[in-house]
Amino acid sequence: MHDKISLKEKIGYGLGDAASSMFWKIFSMYLLFFYTDVFGLAPAVVGTMFLITRIWDSCFDPIVGIIADRTKSKWGKFRPYLLWVAIPFAVIGVLTFYTPDFDEKGKIIYAYVTYSAMMMIYSLINVPYASLLGVMSSDRKERNTLSSYRMVFAFGGSLLALWLIEPLVNYFGGSLNSKTGWLATIAVFGVITTIFF
Repeated sequence: MHDKISLKEKIGYGLGDAASSMFWKIFSMYLLFFYTDVFGLAPAVVGTMFLITRIWDSCFDPIVGIIADRTKSKWGKFRPYLLWVAIPFAVIGVLTFYTPDFDEKGKIIYAYVTYSAMMMIYSLINVPYASLLGVMSSDRKERNTLSSYRMVFAFGGSLLALWLIEPLVNYFGGSLNSKTGWLATIAVFGVITTIFF
């Protein structure tokens, strides 16, 4: 651990939260619409799935924290998760917005599996990412500065997602109800998030 953090490291750290925030904003603002209006699931099914998955996720986060804290590697405790999980994070994000031609039961199972996997992978990358703050510097002022970079980039990532999502879906698919438009758009965001991590 060193006390002084370079500008490059601060920007790099901030980009990690920009990546997480992009996907999180898309999920929180558009996933319900996608599941009901594009994928064709009943709102009650989607609401129940969100509830069950979030309950499981609240139990999974502390488990990830314990595992990450016990990790030993040449990159430290937390950084390996950013390196190892960035690509699966993007892939499962794309799969969450994929629309296989299943019957209703198949669609429900697919949605449960991909959404649950997405939330678990989100935890696998975001919990260690957040924990990096405490080990990057022992200087409180530097940690406060890092935290500021994180918040600014998170806000920027959220704005970027909100600004681009509908125009990209319309560009790739012709309308907000386009399966192809959503898949291509999330693939673009998947590439961006992988680069940012």
